[in-house]
Amino acid sequence: MTNPLQLIGRATLGLFAEIGRLSVFAARVKTAAFTPRWYGGEILRQMVRIGFYSLPVVGLAAVFIGAALALNIYEGGSRYGAEQFVPNIVVLGISRELGAVITGLMLAGRVSAGIAAEIGAMRVTEQIDALETLSASPYRYLYAPRFIAALLTLPVLVIAADIIGVMGGWLVSVQALGFDSTVYLRNTVDFVTRDDILVGVIKAVVFGGVIAIMGCYQGDRSQAGATGVGRAATLSMVGAAVLVLAFNYVMSTLFVEIGL
Repeated sequence: MTNPLQLIGRATLGLFAEIGRLSVFAARVKTAAFTPRWYGGEILRQMVRIGFYSLPVVGLAAVFIGAALALNIYEGGSRYGAEQFVPNIVVLGISRELGAVITGLMLAGRVSAGIAAEIGAMRVTEQIDALETLSASPYRYLYAPRFIAALLTLPVLVIAADIIGVMGGWLVSVQALGFDSTVYLRNTVDFVTRDDILVGVIKAVVFGGVIAIMGCYQGDRSQAGATGVGRAATLSMVGAAVLVLAFNYVMSTLFVEIGL
């Protein structure tokens, strides 16, 4: 029987080895993304696929999250006579946390898995090997455009999610909870600050990089066959979702410490 300490040690070494491989891969992607040459057409194509095609699902998620948040805040606030703070808490929660996190999680499932499946199919059919044979770097032609597109489109999607989420809370509050529409909107606009929006945008940029890199990394390491490609898509989705939540906590803590 294998020694339990050996299993723990092997798992720990494997974890650090995987972190090292991912870090090296991310560094190479960032180097390719921030140094010429850039493929503008491919970047625009990926921006449409990542940003525009993701807008419907992000919008639907945001409106329901905003509506549910307003209902729960009203229910909790009514126990202490604080129902009037519903618009303030809704806009704060969505702009600083939920808008960016929900968008990141939705795109971890849609975009990261899609990138991993696409890159994985190219890896197992030797298309990436063919690029390298022709002296075309896959980091510059395949991975960097997806990384840049995610960095540029995630903030836009998060701002859209913030607006739609706040409108979802407004709709429920006015139609179901009896709030005055003008007062609700005025309290929302007066309470939210530039820093609240900036926090969500900064998180969106980080989440975009995480989502793109995880998709490209798992796709690049995909094993042969449909099972290997499917496993790469699953690992990219799970890894991106976990990293989105982890980075969200770290950045939230940092923003609190610096007073942002």
